[in-house]
Amino acid sequence: GHEQLLKMMEERMMDVEQKLRLVKRLLQDKVNQLKEQLSKNTRADAMVKDLYVENAQLLKALEATEQRQKSAERRNFLLEEKIANLNRIVRNLAAPEVRS
Repeated sequence: GHEQLLKMMEERMMDVEQKLRLVKRLLQDKVNQLKEQLSKNTRADAMVKDLYVENAQLLKALEATEQRQKSAERRNFLLEEKIANLNRIVRNLAAPEVRS
């Protein structure tokens, strides 16, 4: 009876050891997955930061372009006014000649 009890306990210990090895392997796989995910997340975080900086630069460039466009539109408006005034002066100068 004593021998058989020892043999059963030995078998149970081997079974438990086998299960522990399996659990250890599964845990190591999970640790490896988590390390890989952390690495991917770190790279993604760096890319997001780079995109944020790039976006800020693009917004500044867009604002500068909009300011240049508004300035060009103002200059264009002033030029159109000057042209209209010059045309009026030319018409006024030419009008008396036509009458004479």
